[in-house]
Amino acid sequence: MAGASLRAVKQIIQSYRTGRIQLMDVPPPVPGRGAILVRNRCSLVSAGTEKYMLEMARKSLFGKALARPDLVKQAVAKAKTDGILEACRIALARLDSPTPLGYSCSGTVLEVGAGVEEFRRGDRVACAGSGHACHAEIVRVPKNLAVRVPPGVDWESASFVALGAIALEALRLARVSLGETVVVLGLGLLGQIGVQLLRAAGCHVLALDVREERAQMARQHGAEAAVTDYSRLETLCRGMTQGRGCDAALIFAATPSNEPLEQAAALCRERGRVIAAGLVGLEVPRKAFYEKELEFAVSRAWGPGVYDPLYVEKGRDYPPAYARWTAGRNMEEFLAQVAGGAVRLEDLITHRFPLDRSAEAYEMILKGKEPFIGVLLTYPPETGAAEKIDLVFPPPEESLRIGRAGGLQSRETPASSVGAGLIGAGQFATQILIPAMKGVRGLRLCGVATATGSRGRHAAEKFGFEFCTTSYEAILNHPEVNLACILTRHGSHARLVQEALRAGKHVFVEKPLCLTEEELAEIIRTYDSETEGRVPKPVFMVGFNRRFAPLARWLKEQFHGPGRTLCVHYTVNAGVIPPQHWVYDPEEGGGRLLGEVGHFIDFIQYLTGSVPARVFAETLGLGREGGGDDLLISLKMADGALGSIAYLSTGDRRHPKERIEVFGGGAVGVIDNFKRARFTQGGRVRESKRWFRADRGHRAEMECLVKAILGGGPSPVPFWEYLYTTQATLAIQASLREGQPVEVRLPGPPPLPERS
Repeated sequence: MAGASLRAVKQIIQSYRTGRIQLMDVPPPVPGRGAILVRNRCSLVSAGTEKYMLEMARKSLFGKALARPDLVKQAVAKAKTDGILEACRIALARLDSPTPLGYSCSGTVLEVGAGVEEFRRGDRVACAGSGHACHAEIVRVPKNLAVRVPPGVDWESASFVALGAIALEALRLARVSLGETVVVLGLGLLGQIGVQLLRAAGCHVLALDVREERAQMARQHGAEAAVTDYSRLETLCRGMTQGRGCDAALIFAATPSNEPLEQAAALCRERGRVIAAGLVGLEVPRKAFYEKELEFAVSRAWGPGVYDPLYVEKGRDYPPAYARWTAGRNMEEFLAQVAGGAVRLEDLITHRFPLDRSAEAYEMILKGKEPFIGVLLTYPPETGAAEKIDLVFPPPEESLRIGRAGGLQSRETPASSVGAGLIGAGQFATQILIPAMKGVRGLRLCGVATATGSRGRHAAEKFGFEFCTTSYEAILNHPEVNLACILTRHGSHARLVQEALRAGKHVFVEKPLCLTEEELAEIIRTYDSETEGRVPKPVFMVGFNRRFAPLARWLKEQFHGPGRTLCVHYTVNAGVIPPQHWVYDPEEGGGRLLGEVGHFIDFIQYLTGSVPARVFAETLGLGREGGGDDLLISLKMADGALGSIAYLSTGDRRHPKERIEVFGGGAVGVIDNFKRARFTQGGRVRESKRWFRADRGHRAEMECLVKAILGGGPSPVPFWEYLYTTQATLAIQASLREGQPVEVRLPGPPPLPERS
């Protein structure tokens, strides 16, 4: 097969399941809005943090369970509600995820994304952030996690930016001032930087470490005393402070022991400050803290904003008047201190390894056979051509072929198979949907596009895709892909659906179809214009999978017959999700109402055989305005049927998630969490069960989709039904705002039968 060639980007990836570290070839990243692409020149190995991650990953499954009992409890609860097999499958899938290593680097800006005005191509920058400033040849970094490197600061020193900002944030939390006495516990990389920053702030510094060579280095960096014996430190502290104790103690040690915290409390004066910046035990000794009325804080990374999606992903900075020192401004100031000579980093660098010898660096850190502090990975100035990757098809160049013997023999998808290209491979895709797609007769997994190259490479190898890419256009333009599966965050669904239709693809899009009435109207117009005159029309499916569940079909068959107008009640024990979750972002997620309730409306449509005509909804008053995590929804269907949905987040997650009750024609039907169904009529009870796991219809959904495409028939669910489902969720939003029932009316002309 003819093709182009491109050298892949090399990146260090760890498997959390096995602990194995690999230098992998992954597709190069794309900047995206609010981010920049950086060609790394140097990255710093955070020996403490990364060693902890390596040791955790190398534990046995039992060892991981002991280390994370909170996750074990979640798995047990999942097993009780959805079955043991499903819980085991989900738990193992979560373990089997690629983890990019590294979070501090320096390099040159290659490309600037939309909305970025702070940087230009060629700028020298230092970057921070787990999952962003990784050990990779090229990285994608949000603009608020990158800063310019001042003149006179070399690549190696600039690569310390994240560690330096972490130490600086600890100082800021301690509110140290000129003339105060501060104790530093732990003289690894963070401790050594902390000593120098404290001296620059005019503090008297005492320090403790178990290694004499590190204590000696701290003295060279300005510590007035640095010792290896705690009793000696205690004596020095009393003497230097006239018996008062130190003003603050900064803990930079890395140990599960609670001893550093106890020592810090003993050394501090009354109303002193204790800051924990290292990975240490945090069982606060109440007596010491109470008697001295000590302040205690755990320093969080390198400053405000680092865990705020608005700051990181949206690029929204905090006003200096309200947050003087953000993560980015801490990074800038640390490099300014380096440029001014207050912080010297050259003698902290004990080892340098080129990227292709990174395995040696980690082996040295794990075995600890020689002393180390600063371990750097270096990169060539320009990407070489040591290895070429055959693209699956000519440009765009971001596609990476996953090698297989024989390769592809045809540029067109054979008529006997469906070539699927996935856009997005998050948790739902990798844990639920792709496993359901595997083994479906006639379905060929062609390619997968992801925002990060490592996730795409992992998904491609694990599930057998033929190529991976970071460019969704590579999926839509691929001649061998005729089914576009859109599995991204909700806010991009409407745009990608329209692009897929324009590209002439069959479309599968995870719910929701869109987030606004304007988007829905655009989808209708695009569908009509792109499918007019096409025979057969492209198959179109939204991922409302529950109607395909075996128990759903069984129960519908029981109610089959003329003259049965049904009443359906659907209870959803939705559970709480963190308020910072992306689903609450109005642009990316749209809220849980739009993101999930469509599932249950579609199911009611399926059972009743009708569409919503009017809706009314109220909240418990505990949810979010305009969306709500606790809803009671009433549906009046076009044929007179009734539906109601109790969508609640205030329950116990250990209780089964879903229960459906159906009444009509002298009969009652019940589905319990898609594991068991009952139908009662005339005193007789019929049952159907799924013995080992809940089956919500994902596999059957994929089988119906592929069958429709191969058979040239209509979509399994008429297009206009999806329109009503989507408009009903938007009408529920309006009902919540207006406090009254709302008619369900589609934007534009009435749906036509041929739209199916």
